[in-house]
Amino acid sequence: MSGKELVRRAEEVQPLLEAAGRKMQTVRNRWKKRMAAGMERLFIQWGALVFITGVLLGRAVLLAELFPFAVPFFAVVYAWRREKAMVGAAGLMVGILSGPVLHAAFAIAAVPLFIALYEWITRFGWKTAWTLPMTVFAATAGARTIVVWLAEGHVTSYAVVMAGVEASLSFMLTMIFLQSLPLLITKKRRQPLKHEEIICFIILLASVMTGAIGWVIYGMAAEHMLARYLVMLFAFTGGAAIGASVGVIAGLVLSLASIANLYQMSLLAFAGLLGGLLKEGGKIGVSIGMLLGTALIALYGDGLSGVSLTLAESAAAVGIFLLTPRIVTAFIEKYIPGTPEYAREQQKHTRKIRDVTAMKVEQFSHLFQTLSTSFESGADTDNQERTKSREKDDMLSRVTEKTCQHCFLKERCWVRQFQETYDGMTTLSQELEENGRVSPRMENYWKNYCHYDKRMIEVMSEELQREETKRVLARQMNESRRLVADQLQGVSHVMNNFAREIQKEKEAHHLQEEEIYEALQEAGLDIGHVDIYRLDEGNVEVEMSVSKPSGKEKAEKIIAPMLSDILHEHIVVDREEPYEEITDYMNVTFISARTFIVETGAAVVAKEGRWVSGDSHAAMDIGTKKYVMAISDGMGSGSKASRESRSALEMLETILASGMDEKTAVRSINSVLSLRSQEEMFSTLDLFLMDLQTARARFIKIGSLPGFIKRGDKVKQIEAENLPIGMVEHAELDVVTEQMKEGDMVIMMSDGIFDAAVEIENKEIWMKRLIAQKETDDPQDMADYLLEQVIKASRGNIRDDMTVMAASIQRNIPEWAAIPAGRTVPLKKKKA
Repeated sequence: MSGKELVRRAEEVQPLLEAAGRKMQTVRNRWKKRMAAGMERLFIQWGALVFITGVLLGRAVLLAELFPFAVPFFAVVYAWRREKAMVGAAGLMVGILSGPVLHAAFAIAAVPLFIALYEWITRFGWKTAWTLPMTVFAATAGARTIVVWLAEGHVTSYAVVMAGVEASLSFMLTMIFLQSLPLLITKKRRQPLKHEEIICFIILLASVMTGAIGWVIYGMAAEHMLARYLVMLFAFTGGAAIGASVGVIAGLVLSLASIANLYQMSLLAFAGLLGGLLKEGGKIGVSIGMLLGTALIALYGDGLSGVSLTLAESAAAVGIFLLTPRIVTAFIEKYIPGTPEYAREQQKHTRKIRDVTAMKVEQFSHLFQTLSTSFESGADTDNQERTKSREKDDMLSRVTEKTCQHCFLKERCWVRQFQETYDGMTTLSQELEENGRVSPRMENYWKNYCHYDKRMIEVMSEELQREETKRVLARQMNESRRLVADQLQGVSHVMNNFAREIQKEKEAHHLQEEEIYEALQEAGLDIGHVDIYRLDEGNVEVEMSVSKPSGKEKAEKIIAPMLSDILHEHIVVDREEPYEEITDYMNVTFISARTFIVETGAAVVAKEGRWVSGDSHAAMDIGTKKYVMAISDGMGSGSKASRESRSALEMLETILASGMDEKTAVRSINSVLSLRSQEEMFSTLDLFLMDLQTARARFIKIGSLPGFIKRGDKVKQIEAENLPIGMVEHAELDVVTEQMKEGDMVIMMSDGIFDAAVEIENKEIWMKRLIAQKETDDPQDMADYLLEQVIKASRGNIRDDMTVMAASIQRNIPEWAAIPAGRTVPLKKKKA
């Protein structure tokens, strides 16, 4: 068989193998889910875990004669999950009956006494945080005293003291079990464990282990194996600190249960510390730490004679630990701060909150989109011709009612000569509507035809004026609808973008963060952490903590240049923020520098040399890596025109900064000004908007003069046909798009510039020649020069407000050269 045939058959078999692998993985995942669901049903829902805990706590004993675990356990189960109280009581009875008879009598007396006291106290509403522990204290002390009196016939002072000690221990254990037992008797827990809850849970587990005292397997004590298994489990999930803490607590409880276990505290603590320190080696590392710790302490305490038994117990615990499934350790890690599982659980919670928030924002965006569509449909669906015809018929009906209703020629006009009368009144209304009066020919004709001709013309003029007023109101209503629709559409667009921003999460860039961190550390910089949020070409965002002494200078002069070399992208400092709790470091954010920068200059002179110009101009970075330059010329001159033009620019800046596109912004301004202006106060708008990353520019000219782009010794004219803002209710915008280049200069001007040069016939050619002749890269110099030339051409006669703006497009040159770092982190390339 040839090699090609083998390759062909392998390619045919490969999809089948992949499908089989996917199917096996699906079956495995389904089996795991069913297994987990079955275990949860058995141990949590049916209470098997409560029963087992009850059995062991029923056997637990302290100082050989105190049994302080049974009543607190039953009390907490009874208070939290009363439906599982019978399961807990059954487990206690199984454990109790395997011990001394006196202990069984005490438990049988204490549990009913507790139920009676607790129900009696809570029935009167005395249910506080101390109710349950105090009831357990009273039930334990009372039951122990009664049992001793019944067994011995009297109560000695020693019995009273021991009853008090036992009751006090029961009181404290009740408080501890209230913090830890809900983990066993509730189905799910959403919140992470607090530190005191972790300690309480460890005490609970150590208490449960004391129930295994007396169980011996091939000479090995069961409580020792369980304690070491518990220590390894927590050392593996929580590290050295948690492992040592669990060792101390487990050893303390075991030593209280039996004086022979006193040395277990130091053994378990030391073994937990070693196991936690070696947790990077996984389960094998923790197991080695346990074996080393127990061997060293055993040699120190018992010599060679006790090492074999201690190592055998540790080996048995290690065997159980190695067989423990990952699901158990992952479950514990989810509730211990600082572990990877805990971090993932927190990220899941944060992601869920983020997704819910984004969903709500998207719902609002959809709502605004629906409302916008509704308003647009309401404004556009009216059939104008049909409406106009209906309005004309209604108007003629009202005129007829006021003039023809009581005329003796009514039957002749509207029955025998209906069409002639209707056509005549239609012609009469058309002449009045178009010319404001009736022509002599039509007047003579109507005088011969109608008996009340003058009355008819007067009434028709009044009705036409009323109809015109109604049409104006209807147009304003339609414009209001369009304005609301445009605004809602813009808000919907902004909210939709906001929802997308919310859903953007910090991507995992662990390797890149490590590269940057190591490079900065090798340079001798004190860096606390490095977080990369974006690594896209032209859109980098890196956050790090920098030590405070000269932190700002280091960030600008050293760290940013090093990042520029590492990322092969011009990086600058965006902002510095102090930490609330950390005083030695400050949080610094680095971003991609803008590829281009815009330098602007403006020259302004008011009409006849006045102080206030009716022109307004602005140049601003609107915060979305876009630069805006605008001139607004209010109708007329003086303060009133200045207010109108300034109002247009302020609205433009606010709307563009909110994230709306420039078309929606200009239309909104146009609609607002047209609706609010009762006088003929219109404004022109000359708008230049450029993307600082791509140098893509858009020109919108609303009633303004042409603009010019100077590129070398050539000048290009930019113009568009749009009426001034506020002149028409719904403006259709003509947008001109240009690709700018480094060294280009944009020139814009108000209409007073051309008005001043009255003796020049072709003003556009004249202006292009002036711009081409001026050799300068300074936009302010260009603006001053053009205004000076215009004033000279007008012989100093300033007939109108004049404004000239110039903008120079330059590539952004880094202030500080890149510092070689010896490392490289690739960026994500932009999609074509």
